[in-house]
Amino acid sequence: MPLASFAVPALAKTHIAAFWLFQQTGFHWNPLKIWSDMEWPARSVVVVLLIMSAWSIGVMIDRWIVYAAARKQSRQFAPVVAGALRVGNLDEAIRVGERSKKSHLAKVVTSGLMEFRVQGEASETSEDQIAASRRALERAEAIVYAELERGLSGLATVGSTAPFVGLLGTVIGIMDAFRNIGEAHSSSFTAVSSGISEALATTALGLFVAIPAVMMFNYFTSKIKGFNVEMNNSSSELVDYFLKRTRVARP
Repeated sequence: MPLASFAVPALAKTHIAAFWLFQQTGFHWNPLKIWSDMEWPARSVVVVLLIMSAWSIGVMIDRWIVYAAARKQSRQFAPVVAGALRVGNLDEAIRVGERSKKSHLAKVVTSGLMEFRVQGEASETSEDQIAASRRALERAEAIVYAELERGLSGLATVGSTAPFVGLLGTVIGIMDAFRNIGEAHSSSFTAVSSGISEALATTALGLFVAIPAVMMFNYFTSKIKGFNVEMNNSSSELVDYFLKRTRVARP
């Protein structure tokens, strides 16, 4: 990637030069002072990054709550519904599933049980009954998977684009530094310090937004994979239960 191979060394050289500059001038980090020195293009970059940060934090909190609730209710749901199915009480198993509205397992299992019950009342062919239940389980899995994945694509977008938005602020800061040199007709450290600090601030903010977003996206993706495995296993076990039940029910 030519752009990345050019941008990374350039940013590294800029940061080294800025660090040496601030050591020489006794620069002290003051966010309010940096904000007041920024022009409107750099401020726009900062505002965009803050909006991206707030949105990504909202997604993180929402997904954390959803996954924690799904895990908790699924652990409560599984043994209770297993006991109900062990004695052949489908109605009780469905009622338990309907009470566990936040459980990913309950949504899938309840969908299969309801379809199995409806087909049993409408048809005497056990093969059609099981096939319809399997299709209902597959549909429920797809819907629940999409619900669990909601917001993660945006989180990945924030994680991948925030550094480049910060890089845009860096470019704007460097341009301001050179403009200050031209206006002051001087290349002294004082003339370029505000532009360099602006460039570093936007770069740091971009990384501050991107790093948590990428880390949490990877964490949530691993959680969804685990949930998907649990749903697949539950669906397979439920189909096996239907097969055993129909064999026993045959005269």
